[in-house]
Amino acid sequence: MQDVKQEVKRYWEALKEVMDPEFPVSVVDMGLIYEIEETDAVVSVTMTYTAVSCACMEWIEADIKKRLLQEPGVREVQIHVVWNPPWTVDRLSPEARERMKKWGVSAQ
Repeated sequence: MQDVKQEVKRYWEALKEVMDPEFPVSVVDMGLIYEIEETDAVVSVTMTYTAVSCACMEWIEADIKKRLLQEPGVREVQIHVVWNPPWTVDRLSPEARERMKKWGVSAQ
């Protein structure tokens, strides 16, 4: 079980390198990633977006897949987009809140 947790932790860290196209904040710090699981070299990512009309969905998903496929042993990435629970600013990490504050964007 510990090995599985380490693998999943490694994927969370990898996704900190994938930036939201609108703000240079990672998809992890934006709170878009809800869950990551790995089974037989297939990584499943459950995620959401800030809005159902997000124009960057395809780019973000492509970036997530590209980054995770760079991890040793990953042969496939599946992305599952969910809308429940909906994304809110409460999902922003403290780091994301600070960055947005510096740019003059309210993250209240």
